[in-house]
Amino acid sequence: MGAFKAVGYPEDVGAFYRLEEYGGYAWTAHGRYPTNTPGWWGGAHPFTLLDYSVVHNGEISSYDANRRFIEMYGYKCSLQTDTEVITYMMDYLVRVQGLTLKEAANVIAAPFWSTIEAQKDPALKERYAFLRTVFPGLLVTGPFSIILGFTGGLMALNDRLKLRSMVVGEKGEKVYIASEEAAIRVMEPDAENIWAPAGGEPVIVRVKEGVEV
Repeated sequence: MGAFKAVGYPEDVGAFYRLEEYGGYAWTAHGRYPTNTPGWWGGAHPFTLLDYSVVHNGEISSYDANRRFIEMYGYKCSLQTDTEVITYMMDYLVRVQGLTLKEAANVIAAPFWSTIEAQKDPALKERYAFLRTVFPGLLVTGPFSIILGFTGGLMALNDRLKLRSMVVGEKGEKVYIASEEAAIRVMEPDAENIWAPAGGEPVIVRVKEGVEV
């Protein structure tokens, strides 16, 4: 995995790192305009840890609660941006706790209790309630869309109220995920199957396995 971070215009960053000379099966990118935190290279996206790469659009209003919870388990948030805590949360839930990506998504963007009560599948109802009860401090509130890169694929996740847009498109064997359809059209003008996932509904794309919702 390679991570390229800088402060500047995206096209200048790409030229500086000579990105056209690299190849890969998955790419994540983010042009961040900081609003509540300083603009510096340490706060630039993507955030990487082991084989995770995280880019995030939006603002986490539950940052302090999430940070306090995750720092109880040895993590330290010091890069002055809320995206850092998302990276640690995914590492804790998936690598340390052994949750699946879908289960981790159901912690970060947990269903409302009313939605859980209305769940007709007893096993799912019990699982959702268990995750909400055990990991209450990792529920993320506020407007956000997240793309997580991992070995073998990507996962995209919206906040449960869908306060930030997120769009998925396909063309042939390629899958595109962006905040706006226009960004997908720049990459692939003939993109097909354009759709917007529901709030809190993870979209998981695995190499050779396609899209899973």
